[in-house]
Amino acid sequence: MNIVLFHSVYGLRPAVHAAADRLRAAGHQVRVPDLFDGQTAETVEEGMELKEKTGKEELLRRAVLAAAPYSEEGLVYAGFSLGGSIAQNLALGDEKARGLLLMHGTSDIAEGASADDLPVQLHVADPDPFESHDWLNAWYLQMQRAGADVEIYRYRGAGHLYTDPDLPDYDEAAAEQTWRTALGFLETL
Repeated sequence: MNIVLFHSVYGLRPAVHAAADRLRAAGHQVRVPDLFDGQTAETVEEGMELKEKTGKEELLRRAVLAAAPYSEEGLVYAGFSLGGSIAQNLALGDEKARGLLLMHGTSDIAEGASADDLPVQLHVADPDPFESHDWLNAWYLQMQRAGADVEIYRYRGAGHLYTDPDLPDYDEAAAEQTWRTALGFLETL
């Protein structure tokens, strides 16, 4: 499977490369674009500053440029938090998308969006400060209306970016369960 994996507001850090290596070890081709041009953040606040400085439109432009050369092959779009939001936007705009793997983040869904039978898997902390229960319920219904085949996995007591071993949110048991489930999902695509 060809996967494009987008980083969180922390930037392209070692944990993202480790995730890509884990996917490669399972036989997938993985690309990890750097949407922040080499900049990384030590805190969420620094990351939000990087995101704001770059701008939403520029982040999407960079993501599209990174994915476009491979989209004809049928990509799986994946991402962590902010990267999940970006992956979702690209997947919903790509009729050849093979799947969408979201970890820790979602995005608004445009009115009239269509995702004809797109397999979607979301892994999120429960509760998550950035993905409230009300938001996730509305998101799920909107994705279903768009035609996506959605699975949501919630991890009680985990922190927001619980798959990143370099952050305080890290939860080893939740992270390992996420990877087992995500790898199984990718095998079905």
